Amino acid sequence: MRIVTLNCNGLRAAARKGFFDWLPASGADVVCLQETRITREQLDAHPDAHPDGWRVLLNPASRPGYSGVGFYLAREPDAIFDQLGDATFDDEGRYLEARYGNLSVVSMYLPSGSAKSERQDEKIRILEWLTPILREWHASGREYIVCGDVNIAHTERDLKNWRGNRKNSGFLPEERAWLDTVFDELGWVDTFRSLHPEAEGEAYTWWSQRGQARAKNVGWRIDYQIATPGVAKTLQAMHVHTADNLSDHAPLIADYDWPPEPAT
Repeated sequence: MRIVTLNCNGLRAAARKGFFDWLPASGADVVCLQETRITREQLDAHPDAHPDGWRVLLNPASRPGYSGVGFYLAREPDAIFDQLGDATFDDEGRYLEARYGNLSVVSMYLPSGSAKSERQDEKIRILEWLTPILREWHASGREYIVCGDVNIAHTERDLKNWRGNRKNSGFLPEERAWLDTVFDELGWVDTFRSLHPEAEGEAYTWWSQRGQARAKNVGWRIDYQIATPGVAKTLQAMHVHTADNLSDHAPLIADYDWPPEPAT
């Protein structure tokens, strides 16, 4: 099962950069999108938005041109969920879940912030609110792959200029500590790191649009596929796809041997 996650920085903008040409060649079963910034009416009006063989699902923000998550699905899911229980989070269209048997694939877009602002306080609030949800999911007996833009680089290996960003949102100690909790205390798996523990430059998934950051590979790893241990064990391969410039983020592509063969 091939699962892709991409912050598309506006689906219509990604379409202009070749997203709908790339999609059928991706080999994906599930494509998780964040920051779609498109309404259902705008999506339906786009000439390429409903390619043959794909089901498109969208959870837009109530505020036009902002946030939003979505799926392109080559496999029909058993069920879909789009509300997680926090009014602000749900209103901003930050969660969408597709269920395939005992596996849930989640497209999630966590807020960005800044070092000294109400928005940063809101980001920390959301992280704290999500912690018991992730604990409950992990203990539920279901397998989960939570895909998306977390807006946090976990370690010094995960961004080029880590020394200069220690006081900046996305690399603040309390944000990184939250990921420590997710991985070390709650038991979730950072799937990319499970295969590529020492990767640095080839791990980056986002580059600022300033100062030729992408050309110089001055990037950050802020896009993840965070999985429960059972499905994480079936991961076969994973890489950041940089050959196509579809967004200021790059697709993170993973192949899972799922569903697993039954025990004999």
